[in-house]
Amino acid sequence: MLIVGAGPAGSVAAALLARAGVRVRLIDRAIFPRPKLCGDTINPGALAALRRLDLAVPVEAAGRPIDGMRLTGPGGVVVEGRYPRGLAGLALVRRDLDWLLLEQAIDAGARFEPGMVVRQPIVEESGSNRTVAGVIGELRGRAWALRAPVTIAADGRRSTLAFSLGLARHPVRPRRWAVGAYYENVEGLSSFGEMHVRAGRYIGIAPIPGGLANVCVVRTEPGGRLSRERRRGESGPGSPAPSALAARLSTEVAGDPWLRPRFTGARMVRPPVALGPLAVDVAPQPVDGLLLAGDAAGFIDPMTGDGLRFAIRGAALAADAALAALAGGWSAEVGDRLAAARRREFAAKWRFDRLVRALVARAALVEASARAARLLPSALRYAIAVAGDCRLAEDAAASPAEPAGPAPCRAHR
Repeated sequence: MLIVGAGPAGSVAAALLARAGVRVRLIDRAIFPRPKLCGDTINPGALAALRRLDLAVPVEAAGRPIDGMRLTGPGGVVVEGRYPRGLAGLALVRRDLDWLLLEQAIDAGARFEPGMVVRQPIVEESGSNRTVAGVIGELRGRAWALRAPVTIAADGRRSTLAFSLGLARHPVRPRRWAVGAYYENVEGLSSFGEMHVRAGRYIGIAPIPGGLANVCVVRTEPGGRLSRERRRGESGPGSPAPSALAARLSTEVAGDPWLRPRFTGARMVRPPVALGPLAVDVAPQPVDGLLLAGDAAGFIDPMTGDGLRFAIRGAALAADAALAALAGGWSAEVGDRLAAARRREFAAKWRFDRLVRALVARAALVEASARAARLLPSALRYAIAVAGDCRLAEDAAASPAEPAGPAPCRAHR
């Protein structure tokens, strides 16, 4: 069993499959722990999913509780929504979250190989049928053929496997970019995450352990100089154009009358990082031998904080599909069942996310939403609970815990 990508989706799938007795090879191009641009929050639904998979204990020990969200809009609108019935999420730097999940996968028995760059899938063709039989990877300048009966692509929104097979594309709309950095001495931080919605953009602020704040701006950028600078910055803190990214982030904060006073004494403690364009669409048709998980299965703007729940639950669904393929042999039904399971799990939230993104994209709708929030703040608090997947967290707390992983599959050790 081969899993490409050791982020949350890859590590969760690896842990579940290794617990089930499968021999798992987990590879990633990075050396862990490694930095990762993210909102650094885990919503209550995602945290509940980790608990049900028996993966939450070290994560909760390292994180900072998030009790709800504070939303602001044009004209000074401020609405705070506490997660209902004592639910809470977590704030935790993605570098630390990814490492904690990866450690649990290794402890479960997965073999981890860092620094392995995937160049292309190994594709076997028979007539019109394609089967992925593994990948060609490169480690320290040497090429390796890594073969496996089933491969899970969990290699992120720029998935080498999904794009090389023609499964993924960047849609024409939305075309948004994110720039984020860590600040110290930001005034007014609390146990609430923050989302500051403005016409055509939003600014997220998360209080993280150690007294720092994650500050991330997501906005639409047309082609041009800034977009090219952000592309260069996507590789990480050592990007060639950190000054341009820092200037953009500082301009966004300084130009916002609600945020500006809070950042008077704040200081950016690390160079900013950029990602974009954010949205990735993935074709539903499956390829034999290949399962997609996490951002490789499709990526949306991170405004509602759904990425980690999609990664965690999607990884569990992919692990179940992998076990079915290993036990009974690959058939077209394996991919079809996984796609159907993902629709059942995520379709309602996908619709909610599209609605929220549509509101932010239009200045008139942002203004109208701000006026409505003044008149009916309870509706916005309800939306905060939906965004946090609080109903899923409540259902998980009320039902018996799931097993720590899929059913054992000893035949594939």
